[in-house]
Amino acid sequence: QVQLVESGGGLVQAGGSLRLSCAASGRTFSRYLMGGWFRQAPGKEREFVVAISWNGDHTYYADSVKGRFTISRDNAKNTVYLQMNNLKPEDTAVYYCAAGRDYGFGSRTNFDSWGQGTQVTVSS
Repeated sequence: QVQLVESGGGLVQAGGSLRLSCAASGRTFSRYLMGGWFRQAPGKEREFVVAISWNGDHTYYADSVKGRFTISRDNAKNTVYLQMNNLKPEDTAVYYCAAGRDYGFGSRTNFDSWGQGTQVTVSS
C-alpha cells in the first residue's frame, strides 16, 4: 500500500557527495514508521545502511558508513534523506529506501515497504 520513490543517485568520484531522497505516498513517515536505507552492490546481498525512528530522535548506522552518511527526515514533506559524503568506490550499489512500523528495533525493523532503487556509482 505504501509507495516509496528514491531519487538523487548518480556518478561521482571518490571523496564526492550525493544526497538521496525517498518520498512516500500520503503521510507515511508521520505515522510511526521507521525509515531506512539499504544497498545492494554487484554480486552481493542487500545490506542495511542506516535507519531513523519515526520522529527522527534515533538513528542507526552501519559501521561502514558512520561519520560519512547522515540520515534525516521531514515528515511534513513525507520524505527521508540520505546525505552521503566522502564517498568510496565500495559504496557503489543500488540504494533502496524502506519503511516499517517503528517498535524501536532499529536495523531489525520489519521493513515491508520498499522503493525501486537508485544507482550510486563511485569511481576511483
